[in-house]
Amino acid sequence: MKKLYTILSISVAILLTSCGSEDKKAVADNGPAIPVKVAQVSGDNDNPFLAVSGKIQAENSANLSTRMMGYVNNVLVNVGDKVSKGQLLVAINNADLQAQKAQVNANITKATAAFNNAKKDYERFKSLFAQNSASQKEMDDMTANYEMAKAGLEAAKQMKNEINAQFAYTNITAPFNGVITSKNVKKGDMANPGQPLISIEAPGDFEVIAMVPETEIADIKKDTKVDVNVKSISQTISGKVTEVSTSAAQTGGQYLVKIALDKTDAKILSGMFTTVQFPVERKAETSMVLIPKDAIVNNGQLSGVYTVSQSNTAILRWLRLGRTFGNEVEVLSGLNANESYIVSAEGKLYNGAKISKQ
Repeated sequence: MKKLYTILSISVAILLTSCGSEDKKAVADNGPAIPVKVAQVSGDNDNPFLAVSGKIQAENSANLSTRMMGYVNNVLVNVGDKVSKGQLLVAINNADLQAQKAQVNANITKATAAFNNAKKDYERFKSLFAQNSASQKEMDDMTANYEMAKAGLEAAKQMKNEINAQFAYTNITAPFNGVITSKNVKKGDMANPGQPLISIEAPGDFEVIAMVPETEIADIKKDTKVDVNVKSISQTISGKVTEVSTSAAQTGGQYLVKIALDKTDAKILSGMFTTVQFPVERKAETSMVLIPKDAIVNNGQLSGVYTVSQSNTAILRWLRLGRTFGNEVEVLSGLNANESYIVSAEGKLYNGAKISKQ
């Protein structure tokens, strides 16, 4: 009897399990498809020239700081203000320097009196020595006193120059005509040596910083004419290569190239992203695959994209990404030309999810 019950129990369990599996499979098969937007892999294979991403910055810019520690008495500018060369921007408390200046002025007065007295003695003994009324020893002593007094006065004056130079670090002024781009301090803050207080840049003259891969840097030459596409304003501006770095030790394996932009009426601003096109022919086998950033799926340090299978299901494909070109990113591996990928979905995607193309 126990064996019979055991067999019956196992049979019922198998039957229930089978029914449950069939129910789950039926739900999965009959579930609604997720509407998605699909795009074809795009590339720039029609462009035979090398194109790299870059960023616009002002040719003349500065981050202003101080060598003195002290409380900020006043900040006289705001972001966006136009300033002139020499205009006071930030005033830092300089009470200690004022005290040192007063002490130096007193030392100068003392040294001046000593010098004038030593000079009179020197002139008098010089006359007496010429008349043989003073010994050589007395003349040497007066000469030494005179030279020491002269050196003391000069030292006091140089100390005053040093104090005056330190005042320049308590009154931060504009080094050139420009526009304030950032303000990192306010009245009452403690200013520390080396701390950026104000950033300023001269408008009108811009350059592009581009990063070129090691496989192409040998073909980039100084003074080469290039085209710079500013995607945010949909304009192309001419430029010229002004600097080509010979080391990538501090730039992540890519080489820094600077391009000076020609004068233009285009409304470009620092920080805008660009695509720089160098007149360097790419190898025939080079095929750049580009997809939108919005289509990328990130999971920790992994990046991927959902592709479309032949049975209209979503398949997550992990990718190795390269350079960024505006709103698009280069796919180095994991996705080939002529393949489809999912741009957006009206539901949560997962591996094997049914989809319907819109």
